[in-house]
Amino acid sequence: MNSASPEAFSLHPELDSGSLTAFAAALETGDTTGLPPARAAEVEAVRAVAVFSRGKVAGAEGDLLDAALWRHTGTAPRPAVVMPSPWSHLGWIAYAVQATLFAAEGYDVIAYTARGFAGSGGQADLGGPLDVADGGRALDHLLERTAGPVTRIGFLGASYGAALAQLVAAHDTRVDAVAALSGWGDLGGVLYENSTRRVAAAQALLAAAGRARLAPGTERALDNVLTGRDTEATQRWAQQRSPLTHVKELNRRQVPVFLAHAWHETLFPPNQALALFDELTGPKRADLSLGDHLGSELTGLLGLPNRLWTDAHRWFGLHLRGLDDGIGAEGEVLAETMWTRALTPAPTWRSLTHRVRRLHLTGTASLAAEPDPGWAATVLCGVDTAATVADALVRSGSAELAGRPRTYPADAVDPDAAAAWTSPPLPGTTRLRGVPRLRVTYRAPNPGSSFVAYLLDLAPDGTARLITHAPYTDLGPAPDALVTAGLDLQATAYDIPPGHRARLVLTARDPFYADSNHPRAALSFTSPDPTPSYLELPLG
Repeated sequence: MNSASPEAFSLHPELDSGSLTAFAAALETGDTTGLPPARAAEVEAVRAVAVFSRGKVAGAEGDLLDAALWRHTGTAPRPAVVMPSPWSHLGWIAYAVQATLFAAEGYDVIAYTARGFAGSGGQADLGGPLDVADGGRALDHLLERTAGPVTRIGFLGASYGAALAQLVAAHDTRVDAVAALSGWGDLGGVLYENSTRRVAAAQALLAAAGRARLAPGTERALDNVLTGRDTEATQRWAQQRSPLTHVKELNRRQVPVFLAHAWHETLFPPNQALALFDELTGPKRADLSLGDHLGSELTGLLGLPNRLWTDAHRWFGLHLRGLDDGIGAEGEVLAETMWTRALTPAPTWRSLTHRVRRLHLTGTASLAAEPDPGWAATVLCGVDTAATVADALVRSGSAELAGRPRTYPADAVDPDAAAAWTSPPLPGTTRLRGVPRLRVTYRAPNPGSSFVAYLLDLAPDGTARLITHAPYTDLGPAPDALVTAGLDLQATAYDIPPGHRARLVLTARDPFYADSNHPRAALSFTSPDPTPSYLELPLG
């Protein structure tokens, strides 16, 4: 299927397909034998007011999409929710519990499996025009079968379904509100970050689609990321599939958008989603939390109490039902701090950062208040180091949510394969809130060069924890040219404790990203007078 031939796996391994399937069967038959008491009560509650049925939606080009419908029997006007499935062989069943909870609140609901997955026909197009058309057809299917008039319409999705929900909302004027959990805002930023090919993300999408049928364009685009071919064409392909490309339409209609995202997302990095959030001018809210892709939302899919799903229900309660549930007055942003899990509200995303502290990279390997020109720090290319983004893409977040973030050992920085700069011990708690920024100048011996920057919290015992990171690639300079790289690290909310130090580490290689360096070359970082190298920390 692709050059890497990754082993098939699930992006959401914690989802128990057996219990979700049993829950859906109970919705259909009314037999709750074997269900936990809470799930059995939910089945009984929704069956008292609505009819559950499975069926097929006539999607674009005649492809049939697997779907489930929760329809109220009364003829009173009521709102509706449409739920496109994640990038998963589970299909719509991933939403069985949450769709039931929405139905019990008074919504008519349809959940459908995206084309190419599970019981749906067609081929997965990663948010292409057929996927957008399918969302409209699913809504048509619901409207044709409701007993009474539909007042307002919301689209809600998780992971892939979050991107589809936003794309449909941008194209279908019937959509009144969106809730997007762990989706993308800019697919180009998912596949290429700072011109760096995000090969681990492409491999994961291919592996998770092992049972799916991919459209030729989807397979070709992901393979291009892995092989480095046709970058410009792939970026154009991704642009059409990016809600950010269509944000003007969302803004023209002032569609309310709720986004949930994780700080340490390895599949869909947070900055590309926040770029969309920044551009939205209608009612909006971003809930930013610990963990990795869809990690914080998973317990809600299983029916357990979950802050993010609660807020999604409140968002639709306000914008689809007109309920005064308080979410509209809470500000645009709610940020969960690593690792205390304290919640910081903010009226806007930008207001989360109160000021910026600039620390210069120096020849003594320190982060200092004043520039120090003329030094050089050399990093060998083609060498793996202990400084990596995560132990495993997507799954690394489970340990973080359990209070066990990865600890980097005291000897994680190999002096030959990495360069590091460290601040003095911090006298008080340093509250990082927002996007750290790095400017660094380096010399590359060959055209094409890459590096990865990691910002770490260094404890007094020499161990460290990852705060944030970002890759960088430059494909243009002549051999032995000086390159001045300016890059945003991924957004964060992190409290560095008193006595700890901030550490910046630069390496030439990380398995999560494509490596554009020559394997036996070396990058020489420096800080010329005209372009001093520095790190900017956003402080809350």
